[in-house]
Parts: sequence; structure tokens; C-alpha cells
Amino acid sequence: MASMRLDAVAVEERFRILDFEPAYLSLSRAALERKVEAGLHELEDCRACPRNCGCNRLVNERRVCHTGRHAVVASAFPHFGEEGCLRGWRGSGTIFFSLCNLRCVFCQNWDISQRASGQEMDAHSIAELMLGLQAQGCHNINFVTPEHVAPQLVEAIASAIPLGLRLPIVYNTSAYDGLESLRLMDGLVDIYMPDFKFWSAETSLRLALARDYSERAREAISEMQRQVGPLRFGPDGLAKRGVLVRHLVMPGQEAEAAAIFEWLSREISRDTYVNVMGQYRPEYKVGEIARDGQPAFVEIGRRPRSVEMDAALAAARRAGLWRFDERHVRGADAASG
Repeated sequence: MASMRLDAVAVEERFRILDFEPAYLSLSRAALERKVEAGLHELEDCRACPRNCGCNRLVNERRVCHTGRHAVVASAFPHFGEEGCLRGWRGSGTIFFSLCNLRCVFCQNWDISQRASGQEMDAHSIAELMLGLQAQGCHNINFVTPEHVAPQLVEAIASAIPLGLRLPIVYNTSAYDGLESLRLMDGLVDIYMPDFKFWSAETSLRLALARDYSERAREAISEMQRQVGPLRFGPDGLAKRGVLVRHLVMPGQEAEAAAIFEWLSREISRDTYVNVMGQYRPEYKVGEIARDGQPAFVEIGRRPRSVEMDAALAAARRAGLWRFDERHVRGADAASG
């Protein structure tokens, strides 16, 4: 209903899209077929993500992500917990993929990211999920943890378009993405929503078993920005195209957050839309006991304090960033007042 629509009055004119249609509608059938073919080639000697396993997933060989020929879908539903500009009033049409190419010790979705929860689905089945979410009135299709199944998603999108898909595609990722996979997504994805988790190689290795995480995330976000630019909105206040970066504030990582925000402002754009998130909680392996009898990851064994949230937001503002997800900014401001 009109009364429930998001207030777009405050959105600057340069961040508006008046006549939006999903990018994929401009692609020819031949262009889609070329993307599908390239994706299948990527799976044959798997380079879908920075792990570069080199296994033949077309014949169900599996390595780091434990995913073979077909993606494993954990769930699909209208999600009302995403950013307001995505969830709107009818929800973001999320499709959660099981398994992951990272090993984050604190993962809040570890039951699906580290386990094959759900069922394998081919391209047509995923396309049917997308169309079902569209029929329910969702504002977008939101692929959650797509890094390791990007080629399969190219197939699914190509299958859904001739069946009537007309919603923007959201690519909701850890940012540990392969550049070739992201280039496959060029012209298919409207909204990229990467995390930027850590800055240092040491932290990345300790908490996600990926020493090169920050380097790969910087490459990925730069490519995303090249493709779609800063986040822009329709007249209804909903996001239509661009990059939205999430950063989860974690205990004791103020310096890493500051480095991430400085890089985003300097190398991507001061207009980058950022969600500074404060919902970290100790999960998964954080409470495990090490050989010395102490918690294995004691440094992140608590929720972030309000002063840490304040410090992260202050660092982002010092870096020159100014476009923030309002619910978290207001919550932090209230907590510090």
C-alpha cells in the first residue's frame, strides 16, 4: 500500500532511477547462452571462487565448498530482516544456498554454511523458486551465499527470464568471490551486497581460514562497483541498482573497520552505501575450548559494546562515507546518547 512505501524524499536526485528494468532484460538470448557456456566451463576445472580447487564439478567432484554439479538450496522465502531498501513492505525474495567457501568460526548460519542442509536443485528448479517468490510479491530475488555456485545461478537466471522473471537480482555475498564468476554476473545482477569482514591477513586466516580474504574482497568490490556503481533507488524508495556494503562490527577490531572504511571511501566511492552492523554474537566455534583450557577464540567471545559501534561509525564518517543504513545508525546514536 502507498502508506507503507519507503520515504524516498531524502534520496538525492543523482541516486534515483525513474524508469527501471532489470539489467538482464537487455541481454540477447545468444549473450545468455554464452554466459551459461562459460559458467559450465568454469565448473569443469573449478575456478568459481578464490579457492581455485581445479576439480571437475560437472561430474560431482567436490573439494572446499563440498558442492558438485548442482547448488544445494537450504530455503527460499520472503525475508523481512534485510535492509529496509530491500525488504520494503512485501519482503526480499531470499534463496539461501547451503555450504560456503569460507570457514568463519563465528558464522551465525553455520548449520547451513558448513552442512549440506536442504536439497540439490538444477537450474530449472531454482528458476521456479525465483518465479514463486515473484508471484508472492517480493521486491527482488536475493541470492544468499552465492560465491561457490555462481555458474549455477547464471543457468538459473537464464532459465527464469523466458518464463517471465522481472525482478532485480541481489547478489548477497561474503566478497570472497572469483573475478571470472563476477564477470559472468555482469549484466545479470542489479544489486551487489558484499560483506567486507576483515582487513588483515592474520585475522582473515584465524577467523575464516582465508589469508587472502581482504585482497580478494577488494578485487571483488572494485569489480562490483565497475559493473553497477553506487546504490540507487526507485521512486518507491527501494534499491534498484548498485553496491551496498555490509560490515559486521566485531569485538576489538576497530582498527580493521577503520581500514576498510578508508579503503571504501578512497578506492570505491565516498558515495558507497554502507550498513554498519551491530548484531554480532558468539556462535559456532567461538565457545570451543583450546588445549590450554581457555576459549579458543576468546577475543571475539562477546557481543560488541556500544562504544565499539560508535567507534566504527565515527571511523566511517571520518573516512568521508555518509550513506548509511538508517536503522543501525539511529540505533547506535540512541545507544550512545
